[in-house]
Amino acid sequence: MNNKLNEDRKFTLWVLAWPVFIELFLQFLLGTVDTLMVSRISDHAVAVVGFSNQMFNALTTLFATVASGAGIVIAQKIGSRREEEARTVAIIAFKVTAVIGLVLSVILIMLPRPIAEILQLPEELLPLAEVYISIVGGGMILTAIMSTLGTAIRNTGNTKGPMYTAVGMNIIHIVMNYCFIFGAFGFPQWGLTGVAISTVISRLIACIVLMIIFLGTFERRIGLKDFSLFDRKLFKEVLVIGWPLGINSASWVFSQLAIFSFLAILGSTELAARTYMNTLESFCFLLGFSLALASQIQIAHLYGAGRTKEAYSSVYRMLRVGLPLVIVNAFILVLFGRHVLGLFTQDHEILSLCASLLWLNLLLQPGKMVNMAIGNALNAVGDTRFTMNISLIFMWVVATGCSYLLGVSLGWGIVAIYVCMISDEYIRAVLSYFRWKDRKYLRLRDEDMSRNNSSQLTTEVAHSC
Repeated sequence: MNNKLNEDRKFTLWVLAWPVFIELFLQFLLGTVDTLMVSRISDHAVAVVGFSNQMFNALTTLFATVASGAGIVIAQKIGSRREEEARTVAIIAFKVTAVIGLVLSVILIMLPRPIAEILQLPEELLPLAEVYISIVGGGMILTAIMSTLGTAIRNTGNTKGPMYTAVGMNIIHIVMNYCFIFGAFGFPQWGLTGVAISTVISRLIACIVLMIIFLGTFERRIGLKDFSLFDRKLFKEVLVIGWPLGINSASWVFSQLAIFSFLAILGSTELAARTYMNTLESFCFLLGFSLALASQIQIAHLYGAGRTKEAYSSVYRMLRVGLPLVIVNAFILVLFGRHVLGLFTQDHEILSLCASLLWLNLLLQPGKMVNMAIGNALNAVGDTRFTMNISLIFMWVVATGCSYLLGVSLGWGIVAIYVCMISDEYIRAVLSYFRWKDRKYLRLRDEDMSRNNSSQLTTEVAHSC
């Protein structure tokens, strides 16, 4: 009884959410400082970092398929009291994603310039992009390991470990950025090359720390010989949930990458404006995203335990808190966003563009919050194909296709592109709401629990006879 109470406390929304929020909030602050530092090199450097990061995010979907699916399965297994299976899933996910990350690292080291050219990066940005992509992209194996270890640890209910690690990693990155950009403390003044090197070193340190936490995160400590474990049935469970998640994530990231390519066609000014707006927009949904991620972990745990009524209502409790926070934060950004942008750039054309986008962001964020929250809830119960299907349709037809038609072909620019992204978020949010309200997967779980209980009762009666 005490163990159940302790586990329930461990998986409450607030206990799960606050470390994630602190992690993301400090990452946001340090990421803002990072962008501010890079802007001291040039607006071109900022554009290259923003563009490259979108590409890296797109590539991470190749291992996010396994990492995300494994995270949900781990939370479900722990909820159903099958910790050994959860432990095995975590080990399998680590091995598979490390291999994928290694392959990506080799490709990005060898072909940075051709990749940038294929993605329509402006000619004047290619020399900077070649250096940054080859160095940071060469560390993709570290990103893969960080993603998988952090996800596995977080879905056991330990959100504090990844929080402390991420904070430490970003502090190291900022300090090293300062040294390399400004030549402080006797370090060479390497500009964007130094920023790339500091990124890789800080991620390497984070991987080491996360690995130490990971080895002791389950009841039975993971040893060296355990890394030979592989269970096809469990890996299939991960892939059944994970492959639609991966495609969903890839759909979003590649659509964003396509939109960045459209902005590159419009010019480096629009590209830099979108990069600065990405930094500011993060402020709007930090706590909301933390609550959505915590809700996903909680719902997966409750679903695994067969507590479907609690799982259903959890997402609505979270939205009652998260949605007002997102709206207030977006409005604050409208009031003070231009002043904050003045810290990054003095380019009047960029500032004028961003001023218009801040008002559109006020419309964008509520739809994104609802879509993110209910989409995560659907994923937590295994309904990942639905979120994948609506993403494939509306991200590419509305967000991406209409962005090109209106923003590039008709020449309506970045404002039209934002309107298309807003439309996509609201359409998917409405569809996800009705899907969650239908409770399809929750009803199926109730039926499974009833069959299992009946089978167990029949077995017990047979034994008693």
